[in-house]
Amino acid sequence: MAIIEKTLLQSGIRVIAGVDEAGRGPCAGPLVIAATILKDPFAPELNRVKDSKALTEKVREELFDVIIEQSMAYSIISITAQELDDRGLHKSNLEGMRRAVLALETEPEYVLTDGYPIEGLSMPNLAVWKGDQVAISISAASILAKVTRDREMIEWDKKYPQYGFAGHKGYITAKHTAALKEHGICEIHRQSFANIAALIA
Repeated sequence: MAIIEKTLLQSGIRVIAGVDEAGRGPCAGPLVIAATILKDPFAPELNRVKDSKALTEKVREELFDVIIEQSMAYSIISITAQELDDRGLHKSNLEGMRRAVLALETEPEYVLTDGYPIEGLSMPNLAVWKGDQVAISISAASILAKVTRDREMIEWDKKYPQYGFAGHKGYITAKHTAALKEHGICEIHRQSFANIAALIA
């Protein structure tokens, strides 16, 4: 972890942003993109930081505030299901990453992203294969995005308890599918997703 950051730091690049998203796969809820510039990628406080999917919900919650404290700057962007339907998932993801970088209070010298390059930035950026597993800046961003999205889905669960959003977070599960068949869709379901489109049809 942090090999990429080490190489950049040795090259004299100090202000490095990591960018990642949470919520590409679910058929309900927002897509959340986070960007963070860590003060020191090698700070001992960040030793437990790794890909958000490899951490328990409890550990992600614990690390959320740690990452905020260890960030020189951070931003979190939430894109609604309506926006995803209107623009498309991939285009929304790229635009969200660009927005997240531009929203940082400190302009980065270099940007690392998980999987996809960002067009239209004035600074260089590198798309890293499995970036949330090999670059701590991306891993930190993945935790900010995942925790924020999970919290949003828990809030939506209070409004629409019949779907069980607090449990599955909008992913397609047997319980979610059964709820959709019984209750139909709600405002945060992505109508462009195949299973939701089939229900509407």
